[in-house]
Amino acid sequence: MARSVCAGAWLRKPHYLQARLSYMRVKYLFFSWLVVFVGSWILYVQYSTYTELCRGKDCKKIICDKYKTGVIDGPACNSLCVTETLYFGKCLSTKPNNQMYLGVWDNLPGVVKCQMEQAPHLDFGTDLEPRKEIVLFDKPTRGTTVQKFKEMVYSLFKAKLGDQGNLSELVNLILTVADGDRDGQVSLGEAKSAWALLQLNEFLLMVILQDKEHTPKLMGFCGDLYVMESVEYTSLYGISLPWVMELFIPSGFRRSMDQLFTPSWPRKAKIAIGLLEFVEDVFHGPYGNFLMCDTSAKNLGYNEKYDLKMVDMRKIVPETNLKELIKDRHCESDLDCVYGTDCRTSCDLSTMKCTSEVIQPNLAKACQLLKDYLLHGAPGEIREELEKQLYSCIALKITANQMEMEHSLILNNLKTLLWKKISYTNDS
Repeated sequence: MARSVCAGAWLRKPHYLQARLSYMRVKYLFFSWLVVFVGSWILYVQYSTYTELCRGKDCKKIICDKYKTGVIDGPACNSLCVTETLYFGKCLSTKPNNQMYLGVWDNLPGVVKCQMEQAPHLDFGTDLEPRKEIVLFDKPTRGTTVQKFKEMVYSLFKAKLGDQGNLSELVNLILTVADGDRDGQVSLGEAKSAWALLQLNEFLLMVILQDKEHTPKLMGFCGDLYVMESVEYTSLYGISLPWVMELFIPSGFRRSMDQLFTPSWPRKAKIAIGLLEFVEDVFHGPYGNFLMCDTSAKNLGYNEKYDLKMVDMRKIVPETNLKELIKDRHCESDLDCVYGTDCRTSCDLSTMKCTSEVIQPNLAKACQLLKDYLLHGAPGEIREELEKQLYSCIALKITANQMEMEHSLILNNLKTLLWKKISYTNDS
């Protein structure tokens, strides 16, 4: 009897195992299909985002239509629209309205930028209006003399930069840049292109700082599309991953990877010195002060010699222009008084209006960015002093007494400390 019971149990065991295996297969298949479904959905969403961000063909079509109908002109127009020796490569756009591509122009590498919508005039919170093609290149009008155009440009600069004594020199410089074919005259098409470009802070800054080491050189333009000098490394950190891989990397691990793939410390110090020098360039430059309103690693790059080069300067704005537009803005807290990510003023709760004074100077923002970058792997003999100077720099406030003197002292001390350490190294 007992033997028959044991035999029955033994015979039932394979059926149990088969049922168990079938359940495991179903479970495995279910989770496999779930992973495939979720992965496909993520890829679809990201691809849709990519196609929305990267609209180079649309940009080229709009520009070339205007060029072929004689509305605009510029040194890049023929190469872009006729001979097609200027073409777009890898898409670097982060916003649909600001198209940014690695490109090649007559076998020379460059960065191509194009506005798919009207340039935002420091709009603090409202959505950008769609590009109004009818009025985008509506100025100057036919019949405008060169003298009248110069007056238009002068008035624009006065509004953007304040009443600087040397604005006339800048106007003449703009006319030289606008004369793309170098025939000594600015045609109506060239003037329309120049006027559209002057609404963009980055273009204006490139012209103002064209002789400075850390500002990319302007190669050419067509309408409000322009080509600037290429930068070999387009981020402060030396690694960029495909967007698909970025999805699955935790932010903490990504920060560790960033530090792992940076250049050697002496080379990082040289890049940091370049950023400090750029801060000097925009701090009380020849045409007033500019404010760095998005000081992030993705906006900075460097070349093969580890000289810093700015990659994106679209959020570097004239101080006068920013103050004029933010003052008296309605606010309920300091969070309502921010432009970009880094230009903050305070909210006057008695009047519920934003004040016009930006709280943190450019140097403090640069030091905040450089803190982790420089302290990671810093030589032990200077680490303590470097950390002390960086924190003193981060604590800088525009409202502090003798801010300009303190600003210059901290900046020079940091540069001196770094240069002394790397002056005799091969990496520098």
